[in-house]
Amino acid sequence: MKLCALIPSYNHHTKLGTITERLFALHLPVILVDDASGPEASAAMRALAQDSRITLVRHEHNQGKGGAVMSGMQEAIRQGYTHALQVDADGQHDLASIPELLAKARQYPNAVISGKPEYDDSIPKGRKYGRYITHFWVWVETLSFAIEDAMCGLRVYPLTACQSLMGKQRLGKRMDFDIEILVRLYWLGTPSYFVVTPVHYPQDGLSHFQPFKDNVRISWLHTRLFFGMLVRLPVLLARKYSL
Repeated sequence: MKLCALIPSYNHHTKLGTITERLFALHLPVILVDDASGPEASAAMRALAQDSRITLVRHEHNQGKGGAVMSGMQEAIRQGYTHALQVDADGQHDLASIPELLAKARQYPNAVISGKPEYDDSIPKGRKYGRYITHFWVWVETLSFAIEDAMCGLRVYPLTACQSLMGKQRLGKRMDFDIEILVRLYWLGTPSYFVVTPVHYPQDGLSHFQPFKDNVRISWLHTRLFFGMLVRLPVLLARKYSL
């Protein structure tokens, strides 16, 4: 098992130094994906990448969070890593959860290990209730309660399974990515396990979530996944009742 960390970033750079130091303390090299950030953020990432433990991947045009994660996965695969720990660059997740995620990844190397957010009062109400809608649809799309949270950006991915999926399926490149990859990996037989992860939304935080565009995009995703579930209904039912 060969692990690295993967950080997608679009104009998030103020917390990257702290995040990378925490990852280095866990002996994790870092693949940092600059998703066409502005000059200040890009310069900060180039400066960080002077450290030999960081590989910087730069997009000339913004591809969205999912596009950045997939670029990072491809680079990790190229370097021979078997697993990638995705860490968001905004600093919302409590990184103290990472050792438990890594321990579970070693226990279940063929599974996705994901954070299960535990929010404080800082979460915007629209984001909080919107997640419940996604939880419901993911349970419908998988005919299972196995996916406890489909939107957390703190995850350990088994790269062989992800590479196989990316070779077969065009995945959403923006905020729909986190949901889609987890559901489609489940359909292919890749299980998920969850670790409770405290999440805080700082008042000065920069969010790239676009309420109208991203909610429309996610709604369209759930429509596609629902009909995908119907096609796979016999297999999903067989799996459900064989457990």
